[in-house]
Amino acid sequence: MNMSHLSRRAFLASTTTAIASGCATTSTTAADAPRVNTARVVPGKYSPNEKLNIAAVGVGGMGRNNVAACAEENIVALCDVDWGHAGKIADLYPQAKRYTDFRDLFAKEDKNIDAVIIATPDHTHAVIATAAIRLGKHVYCQKPLAHNLHEVRQITEAARAAGVQTQMGNQGHSSEHIRRLYEWIQDDAIGPVREVYAWSDRPVGGDPWSDFPIMARPSETPPVPETLHWDLWLGPAPERPYHPVYHPLSWRGFYDFGTGALGDMGCHILDPAFWTLNLGQPTSVQATSTHYRAGEKDETYPRASIVRYGFPARGAMPPVKLTWFDGRLKPPIPECLEGEDIGTNGAIFIGEHGCIMHGSHGASGVQLYPKSLRESYQQPPQSVPRVAQQDGAHEKDWVRACKDGHPASSSFEYGGPLTEMALLGVLAIRRKDRRLAWDGAALRITNDDEANALINPPYRAPWRL
Repeated sequence: MNMSHLSRRAFLASTTTAIASGCATTSTTAADAPRVNTARVVPGKYSPNEKLNIAAVGVGGMGRNNVAACAEENIVALCDVDWGHAGKIADLYPQAKRYTDFRDLFAKEDKNIDAVIIATPDHTHAVIATAAIRLGKHVYCQKPLAHNLHEVRQITEAARAAGVQTQMGNQGHSSEHIRRLYEWIQDDAIGPVREVYAWSDRPVGGDPWSDFPIMARPSETPPVPETLHWDLWLGPAPERPYHPVYHPLSWRGFYDFGTGALGDMGCHILDPAFWTLNLGQPTSVQATSTHYRAGEKDETYPRASIVRYGFPARGAMPPVKLTWFDGRLKPPIPECLEGEDIGTNGAIFIGEHGCIMHGSHGASGVQLYPKSLRESYQQPPQSVPRVAQQDGAHEKDWVRACKDGHPASSSFEYGGPLTEMALLGVLAIRRKDRRLAWDGAALRITNDDEANALINPPYRAPWRL
């Protein structure tokens, strides 16, 4: 065992690594320690046996699963803009009051609810989350946390100021796999990491929104379904006529509503690298893309993209180049992985002494390469607190946080910066082939005014944060 192993293991043995999994956060003095959850700990208000009163906004898609994972609590109110689409889910909770407008729900149920689940399309996350936080409600919000960079920063700061317990819906962050990867990196299993590749088959495959072709704005204006409140579905997005291509599934591909393949999957696939390598804010990002057809560019994300991030050194950790591929594009295969099937979604950490490859959602199937390294490697002791592995573990970890006051595994204090990284790449896709210099502290691109306009685009009146 080399000295780097000894020093890292000694550090881990003498320091409590704080992440949100039932343990209060602590700070470390190691400059290269991975980013941890630093959300303010609020004393628990509830006993473990006391039930939370939970409302949910957006229950026709992922919200169905999020609510089901919290079904042991009191589900007191449900809100959706299309009860024709979401009605069957609401029937599972007959005691819950139904609403169409989240503002009505908050006005009438403020005193009756403790916490809110948000699982609407990306473009309405921020207005709902900030409203809930300002009422002092704990919030579980689906990934990505918001639709643009300004919204993410506002949500993160609002949650910090309010002291509420939060969780972003990147469920893999509560997994065993990502904790094992964390410990390998701390143990210097593959040596210094200077390059990371990540990839996804979306939007071309693997997701319902690929059922519709990436397209220009539809010219047809079919009637709005009787059950859909279209103006509420649009929320702060620019007004446009209803078309079934937008609702309920294909909104992800349109600039005004979704964040494309990177916004959709980046908070899953890039999460392990962001956390374990303590990446923080990049200093540069550049994207290229392909497969546009006439008229598509002003409305939808491309069919395939490559996004290159540059991260500076972090203490003893060297600079990192991280490259994202989507639309079934794949990275070059490093020598340590020759002959291996890298699958449709995942990432590769390239270290001086070997590689680590994992799949999506919290480093699923994480593995050391080459085989000789895997067979000879002495596993380090567990040093990172675990989240109980059970159905709905991520949501249940949030419920636990609401009750005992210790932050959940992907609270907004962590999930916010992770989302910022993903959405900076999404912004770069819209400024194709331009190398953007990023000042994360100021939330500003320093060399492209047109790109800066995309950080905080205007809302449709009367909507505001």
